[in-house]
Amino acid sequence: MAPTTAATKSTSFHHRIITLDAGVSKSIHTLFHTSIPGSLLLLLEYSADFRFSFPLALSLYFTPVRRPYLIQFLVGLLVDLLFVGLVKSIFRRSRPLYNPDMKPAVSIDHFSFPSGHASRVFFVASFVSLLDDFSGNCWLVLGVWTWAVLTSCSRVLLGRHFVSDVLAGACLGVLEAAFVFRFLKVSSGLFYIIAIM
Repeated sequence: MAPTTAATKSTSFHHRIITLDAGVSKSIHTLFHTSIPGSLLLLLEYSADFRFSFPLALSLYFTPVRRPYLIQFLVGLLVDLLFVGLVKSIFRRSRPLYNPDMKPAVSIDHFSFPSGHASRVFFVASFVSLLDDFSGNCWLVLGVWTWAVLTSCSRVLLGRHFVSDVLAGACLGVLEAAFVFRFLKVSSGLFYIIAIM
């Protein structure tokens, strides 16, 4: 097979996947966004915004009930912000055209892949699931995972993202939580990175 033919087939396959993703995402948006209260979708959106979650976590760090894992959590939120920004700058996928002004949200960027909200909420849900402090509280863990799934779905319903953006963001968030738990540790108030062996 000639190199140009292989490249054409690869591009054609990629184009079909992107077209399918856009079509499914628009269908979901069209079918459900008017049947679910916009205020609920916006509440989910704002609850997962970095401009809300990071200052909240930072303020918890400075309270008397501070937990050592809050440093890992804060670093994880920053890692998430950096990874999502890096991937968005590489792929530069435009957001859905049926919400061109991102109304009523304040958009930080104009790129769609991956969803930063999905990565953030799945990071939080995975992080909470890995904590020993919450291992006996299945209702809290279930509640956090429910919030993560609903918030991720809201990204498509609001027309902010395509389905693949949300799925990629969710996977990224889970991987970030695993990374933070495996390689970033806090001991006696000191933060260190475990060498990869």
